[in-house]
Amino acid sequence: PPGTIILDVSGKHVTPGIIDEHSHIAIRGGVNESGWAISSEVRISDVIRAHDVNLFRQLAGGVTTLHLLHGSANPIGGQTALIKNRWGFFYDSLLYEHASPFIKFALGENVKQSNWGDKYTIRFPQTRMGVEQIIEDAFIQATAYKKAWDSWQKLKPKQKRTTIPPRKYLRWDALVEILEHKRFITCHSYVQSEITMMLRLAEKFGFKLNTFTHGLEAYKVADKIREHGANVSTFSDWWAYKYEVIEATPYNATLCVKMGINTAINSDDAEMGRRLNQEAAKTILYGNLDSINALRTITLYPARMLHIDKWTGSLTPGKDADIVIWDKSPLDVTAKVIYTFVDGRMMFNRYEYQKKRALINKERNHIIDLMRKEIAKGTQPKNLQNVEYWLLDNYTNYTCHPYR
Repeated sequence: PPGTIILDVSGKHVTPGIIDEHSHIAIRGGVNESGWAISSEVRISDVIRAHDVNLFRQLAGGVTTLHLLHGSANPIGGQTALIKNRWGFFYDSLLYEHASPFIKFALGENVKQSNWGDKYTIRFPQTRMGVEQIIEDAFIQATAYKKAWDSWQKLKPKQKRTTIPPRKYLRWDALVEILEHKRFITCHSYVQSEITMMLRLAEKFGFKLNTFTHGLEAYKVADKIREHGANVSTFSDWWAYKYEVIEATPYNATLCVKMGINTAINSDDAEMGRRLNQEAAKTILYGNLDSINALRTITLYPARMLHIDKWTGSLTPGKDADIVIWDKSPLDVTAKVIYTFVDGRMMFNRYEYQKKRALINKERNHIIDLMRKEIAKGTQPKNLQNVEYWLLDNYTNYTCHPYR
C-alpha cells in the first residue's frame, strides 16, 4: 500500500517469530501458590507485569509469543496465560486473543517438596504415590460437582426457583473444563513412571494430556505418548541438576521428533529465553535433526501444541505478521536479531537500540558523576546504591523502547 516502509534485508535471514511454550517472566509477586496442593482457581493472567524488562530483552532474541505458566509447587496448579510480546503496552493488550485455556499440573520432586527443606514435611502429598492419589481425588470430586450442576441445570425454571443450586467452586470449575475438553493441561514431568501414570489417569477420566513439559524421560515412553496424542516441550541439554533428571539426555528432543511426537524446545528461564534459537540448534548436534525441524521446535511445533498454529508459527499468508530478521542463519551460534515484528509492528530495531543506548549511557554517566561530586562534598545522596541500580536496570532499558 502507499506509504509502506520498505526495509532492505538483502543477505539476511527471515523466520517466523519464536514461541516460548514454557516461560515465567512478566509475572508479578511469584509464580507459585504453594499453600495448597490444588490451586486450579488461581490465574496467571491476573498478575501479568507488562513492563517487565525481560520482555524487551526477549524481543532482542526474536521471541514474539510466550506461554506464562504457574509454577510447579502443586500437583494441580494455576491457570496459565498466553501473551504476545507487545512490550510497553497495557497488560490486557498482551493477552493473546486466540489463546486456548490451559492449566499447569506438576509431578515429581517439586510437588512432594523433597527440595524445599526439612520444615516442609506437613503438606500432603509427600510421596509420588500421594501425588497420583490427590490428582485422582480431585477429578472424582470435580466429576461429582459436574454431575450436581448438570442435574440442577436440567430442572425446569419453576423447579429452579424453589431449589438451591449447588455451591460454586472455582477450583472444580477449572477441572470440569478439562473433563469437557475446554481446558488443556501442560504437565511438569520428568520420570517415565510418572508420565505413564498421568497418561493412564487421563484415559481413566476421558480427557487428553496436551503437553508433558520438561518430559526429560519422554524418550523412554515415546510410543505411549504418541499413542495418547500428547506433545512434549523439553529442554535442549539440561540434566543432572537434581536426582530425578539423572537419566535425562540431550538427545530427548530429537528422539521424540523422530518418533512422530510434536516436540518443542522451551526456556523456563528468563536468560535462556533470549537465545532459544541456539537451544533449537542443539538438536542438530544431539541426534542430527535436520535444520527445518530444528527451527520448528521453537516456531511451528509450539504453535501446534498451544492450538494457535492457525494464526502464528510459520510465514504463511493470512497469519499474524510475527517476523524476525536475522543477520545470518538463526541456527548459527553467533546470529543476532536485527528486527522483530509482532503483529506487523516493529518492536525491536537493533540499529535504533544501539543509537539510543549510546545516548542513554552518556546521560547515565553524567548523572552518576554529579552524584559522585556530591559525595566528595560530603553530601551523599540517600540510598545511593538503590539510585544506581534503578538507573542501570530501569532507566536505560525503558527509554530504549521504540515507542517511548
